[in-house]
Amino acid sequence: MPTVRLIAALVLSALAATACGKDGSPPTKGPAAGKLPEYRVATGFQLPESGTWRKAKSRGRFIVGAKEDQPYLGEKDPATGTYSGFDIEIAKMISASLGLDPRRIEFRTIASANRETALQNGQIDYYVGTYTINDNRKKLVGFGGPYYMAGQGLLVRHDEEDIKGPQDLDGKRVCSAAGSTPFQRIQQDYPKATLVAYDTYSVCVDNLLTYQVDAVTTDDAILIGYAAKVPDELKVVGKPFSEEPYGIGVPRSDNALRFAVDDALAAREKNGDWQKAYDATLGLSGVPAPKPPAIDRYPAN
Repeated sequence: MPTVRLIAALVLSALAATACGKDGSPPTKGPAAGKLPEYRVATGFQLPESGTWRKAKSRGRFIVGAKEDQPYLGEKDPATGTYSGFDIEIAKMISASLGLDPRRIEFRTIASANRETALQNGQIDYYVGTYTINDNRKKLVGFGGPYYMAGQGLLVRHDEEDIKGPQDLDGKRVCSAAGSTPFQRIQQDYPKATLVAYDTYSVCVDNLLTYQVDAVTTDDAILIGYAAKVPDELKVVGKPFSEEPYGIGVPRSDNALRFAVDDALAAREKNGDWQKAYDATLGLSGVPAPKPPAIDRYPAN
């Protein structure tokens, strides 16, 4: 066991190093600031029918909820406080399309279980952070998009041979984020698994590396990022066993903002910004960009 703990500690140190890097440098294997797209800010844009937009316009910036522990998607450098990843780029291009400089966005880390509350209470203007669109959530918040289609997967240690898919989880300790769709799916569809929940997936990965859990489950896009950080220690197994359309969460009553976000996504996909953002972030994991999913312009609430 001392040897196992030593190996895990070394791997955790490697993860920390790849997340932080030297001051002023991009994370190892992470997006390089100089290679990220720049998004033209729409001039003269107006959306007075949106109360959310009016407040953001008055303060001069959007306040955006995000994740901070998902490599290539939404990751925060603890040394600089800078957020990076595909979701962060999506948030930036939306801001630019809505007439506000994306460089002025104020990002706030919001845990999965607190997303709806943060939108309902006005803590954030919109949320971009591997946020799966589903009917239950539509009762609480609005969704622009989707802008990406993921699927639930499993992350295990590289030497794991017994877990090849969700059918192998009976009696296994499986970790996911509290309040997340993946947690709920395992709870409902694979009740013989022993579920462990934390606010962040990074804690789940730490527990996986230290042999406290047998698998981590969430969207494959997130897991691919973690595996790409330390490919000799972690791997993604099996095929995705769900469809997870990622949307941009907005206040439920603000249909004007939701429709404007849909328009912005469509325009950024058409002009190539979506592809450039993917290639500079999530594409660094080695997985080529899929075709963006069709935008779901559902009727006003």
